[in-house]
Amino acid sequence: MPNSVAIVTGASQGIGKATALRLARDFSSLVLIARDEAHLQETAQQAKSFGAESLVLPLDLREPAAAEKTVNDALQRFGRVDALLNIAGAVPQIDLFEMSDAQWDDGMALKFHGARRLTIKAWDALKASKGSVVLLSGLAAWDPQPGFAAVAATNAAIIALAKAFAEQGIKDGVQVNSVSPGAVMTGRRQSFFEKWAPAHHLTVEEAIKKFPEESGISRFGQPEEIADLLAYLVSAPAKWLTGASLRMDGGEFKGI
Repeated sequence: MPNSVAIVTGASQGIGKATALRLARDFSSLVLIARDEAHLQETAQQAKSFGAESLVLPLDLREPAAAEKTVNDALQRFGRVDALLNIAGAVPQIDLFEMSDAQWDDGMALKFHGARRLTIKAWDALKASKGSVVLLSGLAAWDPQPGFAAVAATNAAIIALAKAFAEQGIKDGVQVNSVSPGAVMTGRRQSFFEKWAPAHHLTVEEAIKKFPEESGISRFGQPEEIADLLAYLVSAPAKWLTGASLRMDGGEFKGI
């Protein structure tokens, strides 16, 4: 889209980076947010090959001031915001009975509160452009387990938050949806298996092979597959789709 601007959080790696590069084909400008400036610059250089100009903002969205800076800098540089994709956030995978208050707070700080603040700060600009918002949740919201309690609770809260924003968006002309990816092979997941496998007397390769079989899926997802779905949700053909919570998990969750 000519003269169109998308904000992508978590754009330094994984699904966030894949989404930024996918959106570089559709938007003229990107605002890339993450803490790792070097990796953000890599994303920006790769996005440039698709013709998109990037504004790189190395910020920690846990900090309340980061949301206002993001929106102010985006408007100062590009004059508008057409899409906001809240992808940043990793929540500790710690047993429900062992997780401290501080760990709960930190898990919510970025993925939930960072996305909430940024969406609110960007709302007026999104109203002006009749824009779109996507919040990234996760499959654990649909199947809470003690070992992933914080992940499940945070992701469920994100789904509820997205629906609340969507209700207001119907009045204001802002489209809002959430997406719950399943087992996507990112660098973070690879690191998880590198720690998990030895504790279960497996090689990393054995653990990676075993997980899809036990989860009832044929393979891991790829970040680019989630990125394609996110790109569709902020495209013109998807404008009537709002207030939805979409799962993309290879069939792992079988509930209705």
